[in-house]
Amino acid sequence: MKATIVYESMFGNTERVAKAVADGLSRHAEVDVVNVDDVGSVPETGLLVVGGPTHVRGLSWPSSRAEAARQAMDEVRSKKNLRDWLGTLDRTSGGTPVATFDTRIGKPRWLAGSAAIAAERRLKRLGFVPLVPPESFFVDIDKEETVLRDGELQRARDWGASLGEHFVSLRTVG
Repeated sequence: MKATIVYESMFGNTERVAKAVADGLSRHAEVDVVNVDDVGSVPETGLLVVGGPTHVRGLSWPSSRAEAARQAMDEVRSKKNLRDWLGTLDRTSGGTPVATFDTRIGKPRWLAGSAAIAAERRLKRLGFVPLVPPESFFVDIDKEETVLRDGELQRARDWGASLGEHFVSLRTVG
């Protein structure tokens, strides 16, 4: 069984979460982790996992990415964004299981929004089938730098392992 994680990352936090999710998921499937810059159409995969940073309550926009790039201490990790990539997809992958995650400020979801929920909505319209509810991993601002909260990488590994268990059980039943 194969899973593919496609991520967008500005400061490296979402990339680190994607790799931690892959670590947990790899107990149950062969996993490829791909920056959105390096993916074209939907990869041939049994499970698609999509993750990105939450900007302005949802998926990033060119303007929100430009603002984040001005704040970046280093070069941004992803030059492209998930919003544009998702806009290029069509209904050819209908029925493929999908899971979404985001990184966001640790405020209530109703206040901060969620890129994961926005990505899931777009993917559902394309015929993908959500395997689990969208998940958020939290960041804080520390001296004008965005950093993952303590314990979030372990939580991402655990979420990846749980996702793998759901994926295996789906494959066993199907």
